[in-house]
Amino acid sequence: MAKERSGADDPARTLELLWREPGHDGPRRGPKQGLTVDGVVEAAVELADSGGLDALTMRSVAQRLGVTPMTLYTYVPGKAELLDLMLDAAYLRMPRTDQQGAPWRTRVEAVARENRDLYRRHPWVATLPTTRPALGPGLMAKYEHELAAFDGLGLDDVEMDAALTFLLGFVHSVARADLDTQATARDSALSDAQWWAANAPLLARVFDPARFPLAARVGNAAGAAHQGMYSPEHAFDFGLRRVLDGLAHLVASRSPSRA
Repeated sequence: MAKERSGADDPARTLELLWREPGHDGPRRGPKQGLTVDGVVEAAVELADSGGLDALTMRSVAQRLGVTPMTLYTYVPGKAELLDLMLDAAYLRMPRTDQQGAPWRTRVEAVARENRDLYRRHPWVATLPTTRPALGPGLMAKYEHELAAFDGLGLDDVEMDAALTFLLGFVHSVARADLDTQATARDSALSDAQWWAANAPLLARVFDPARFPLAARVGNAAGAAHQGMYSPEHAFDFGLRRVLDGLAHLVASRSPSRA
C-alpha cells in the first residue's frame, strides 16, 4: 500500500480546491443540501484527530457526514486531494503569535512552539510526508509568518529559508519521537516506568556496569531524571536551545550587533 502523503494527487485540481473563491464551495444540489468542501475537510480532520490516518477513508468521511461516498466525490475527487485540503486547513488555523519588536530568539522560539502545538492538536500532521506540499493559502500564510522571525537579521533569502527549514526539521523530529513513545506505551499497555520496572531484574542479571561504566552511569542519571528512557519535554527544550545557539552563530556572522 502506498504511503499517505501530501502532494500525491493532481496538482492542478488540488490548487483549484485550495484557492477556491468564497461562495464557490462545491455542488449545491444532491442528497445532502448545504454540504461544502469546508464541511468535508472539517469532518475528515475530526476523524484523523481521533483515530489517525488509518481511520480516514472516503467512506468513513461520507458516513460521518451522512452521505454516500459517491456524493462525497462530487466535492473532493479523492483521498489524496482531501489530505492536501486537511493539511492546509490545519496550517491556516494555526494560532500565530504577534512577535513584532521582540528579540529574534523570542520570535524563532515562538515559531518552534507554534509548530509543536500544531502536532499536538493534530498528531497525524507529523506522520504525513510533505516533500511536495500543496501550495495553498494555509501553507503560504504559515511560511510568510515564520519567515518574518528571521527577517532583518542580515541573512540572505536562501539562508532565511534554510534556517526556517532547519528549525522546523528539529520540531518535526521531536514530534515524531513523541508519537513513537506514545504508540509504544499504548501498544504495550505499559508506561516507560512500568516497562523498566518489569524488566529491571533481567537487565540486572545480564548487564555488567564494570564493562560499560559510562553507559551505566549516564543511563542511570538520565533514566532517573526522565523517569524513563526518553522525555519529549526535555528533548524539545534542550534541542531548541541548541538550535537557537547554532543560529546565533550564523546571525552574529552577518550582523555582530544582533548576536
